[in-house]
Amino acid sequence: MKWPGTSDPYKRKKTIRFLIITAIIGIAAAGGSTAIQQVMNTDNPLKVCINDRDTPYKIKASLELIIDGQKAEIPADIGRDTDCHRTMYTLTDDGTIYAEWVEEYPFEIGHFLWMWDFPLRDMNQDKSTMYVNGQESPHFINHPLQEGYHYKAVFTSKDYDTSKDKDFLPELEN
Repeated sequence: MKWPGTSDPYKRKKTIRFLIITAIIGIAAAGGSTAIQQVMNTDNPLKVCINDRDTPYKIKASLELIIDGQKAEIPADIGRDTDCHRTMYTLTDDGTIYAEWVEEYPFEIGHFLWMWDFPLRDMNQDKSTMYVNGQESPHFINHPLQEGYHYKAVFTSKDYDTSKDKDFLPELEN
């Protein structure tokens, strides 16, 4: 099969040259974009490591997580590994969340869920709610993280309503 623009040697050279120039421009744009994002995010507390920073602003709060009516465990060492200590993290699996930064920052409970890679897209947000110190929050996951507060996130997964109505057991004959 002959590709358009490749049968004539002059057109073939021109087509290949065009493709090479396009590839160079694409690679340069991707590299430049990555470099700009790294420079712009050097002081973004949601994207940097705080291993070597002095962080006088500290918050400690607790989170209880209920998914489809069942209590879910919040694992230890979220936001912490050998190379990077993030601004929001856990030390134990008791639901205590720590947040720290070089200055006061409006951390939200949703920031912690994002850093944890919590599957929020799998949850039905219309049927989910957030309680702060026992009262329902109108801000849901955008509620500010505050010192000493207790957060209770009650999520319903998107597939929960359909799966609970189905009986996967074989039918019994009378």
